Amino acid sequence: MRVVLVGFPGCGKSSAGKKLAAKLGYDFVDLDDAFEETYHVSIPNFFVKYSEPAFRSCERKVLLDKLQHDNVVISSGGGTPCFADNMDTMKKSGIVVYIKMAAASLFDRLIHAKRPRPLVQNKSPEELQEFIAVNLPKRETFYQQAHLTVKGESIDIEGMSQEIRKFAENCVPLQLQK
Repeated sequence: MRVVLVGFPGCGKSSAGKKLAAKLGYDFVDLDDAFEETYHVSIPNFFVKYSEPAFRSCERKVLLDKLQHDNVVISSGGGTPCFADNMDTMKKSGIVVYIKMAAASLFDRLIHAKRPRPLVQNKSPEELQEFIAVNLPKRETFYQQAHLTVKGESIDIEGMSQEIRKFAENCVPLQLQK
């Protein structure tokens, strides 16, 4: 089984993904980390040197590679589900879980984030609020297509793992075609 976590940057996909993988006895993959390992460049530097469309193309290649693995929890990038047919591909390959957070909670996390995020770094608090206000509704169109939704402000890993197991028992996802 594959589990893919989606949600806006700062919602806790990586933190929850590590805990969920441990709970399920699965491997954990952070797609951003896998991208940087594959291309030997940080994502912020990739954005500066190339472009977002180039990033999205390379990100998709990494996603497709990681979706070939079984018994894995994958933390996607915040924009991953919103480009190409990534959301459909993830849904056909495993169970997709949306970690939903309110805009105010996302702002609080992003303003204090330690990891640089290319689309929000160097933004003033006002610019960050505007970015979230504009982009969260656009991205939620994709995120809401997930199989399951959990509240990001108070993630219950035990409850999430039970919901995933129940979903898996009732609906076997299609396997990704090679």
